[in-house]
Amino acid sequence: MADFFETFADALPQLLSGIKITLILTVSGAVLALALSFAFGFASRSRSMFVRGSSRVVVEFFRGTSLVVQLFWFVYAMPVITGFQLDDPVYAGIIALGLNYGAYGSEVVRGGLNAVPQAQWEATIALNMKPLQRLRLVIVPQAMAEMIPPFGNLLIQLLKASSLVVLVGIADLSFEAEKIRLNNATEATAAFSISLVLYFVLAWLLNTGMRAWEGHAKAKLGRRVPRKRLLQPVGADEGGVA
Repeated sequence: MADFFETFADALPQLLSGIKITLILTVSGAVLALALSFAFGFASRSRSMFVRGSSRVVVEFFRGTSLVVQLFWFVYAMPVITGFQLDDPVYAGIIALGLNYGAYGSEVVRGGLNAVPQAQWEATIALNMKPLQRLRLVIVPQAMAEMIPPFGNLLIQLLKASSLVVLVGIADLSFEAEKIRLNNATEATAAFSISLVLYFVLAWLLNTGMRAWEGHAKAKLGRRVPRKRLLQPVGADEGGVA
């Protein structure tokens, strides 16, 4: 046991350097995914058939292709085909994660908008509100309360999927754990044990933040979230997998 804690202490600094990359990938990928989710989600409700059709093609393409293949394409194929190469493979990871989970998130946005009663849409028109006012003041606040739980699920999945960047040599948390294993097999147990705990802590923090956001969003609509539900995984009451 003493040897374990000694190797634990030796491995921790190296793993903490890797967790910085994991956080960058998760946060940046989530921001890009959120922006694309709303862009494609609103496009799916456009009156223009061209906009709707183009949105569906992009969404189905990135939902229907492997994230690993997308990641390899941005790192290795894109420079050959387009002549443009990203300065850092981390950017490729962010783009791949953002596009892939943005495609899934667009379905969350579309579903959330469709969940707003038609009477609410009609009321905003009757009040002569401008399109942006309708969305900002009436539609999006109601839809957002329904979007947050599935968004929380996608965020946790994005965190876990960020470990795939190890395949293209990006030094994230998983990469550093594997490097420790290759350099010193006796430290592998400690390295992967620490990685397991760190991923869990990150997922727990994200889950807690999303639950708090859900409670805030529903409170603004006059809905109260029971305290015991704030301790559940995001989306647990909706049957999701966190």
